[in-house]
Amino acid sequence: MKIESQRYNDIIVLQLQGEFTAESLKMFEDAASNAIASRVAGIAIDMSKVVFVDSKALEQLLDLNEKCREHTRQLKLAGLDECCAKIFEITRLLPQFDTYTELTEAVKSFA
Repeated sequence: MKIESQRYNDIIVLQLQGEFTAESLKMFEDAASNAIASRVAGIAIDMSKVVFVDSKALEQLLDLNEKCREHTRQLKLAGLDECCAKIFEITRLLPQFDTYTELTEAVKSFA
């Protein structure tokens, strides 16, 4: 998986690309920790180029969501494709996250 980080005002956007699986957790955890440490208002995760999410990655997203709450930050997911959205639905995790169709919507929602 590839991860790019960009800052927009008081928001960090993590753009993920590829398969979000156990093999990429360390890379994701490092990027997420850096985002939280940067003391921004929130983190938006662009998942529009993610083709698969496994159970370990879902756990990592839940952990990040909890860490964001502990640090009074918001976490938003954007661009879930049909396959990834189905995984979130089946696992009943979709209601745990603020989700948006487009990254621009997620970024604007922080205002």
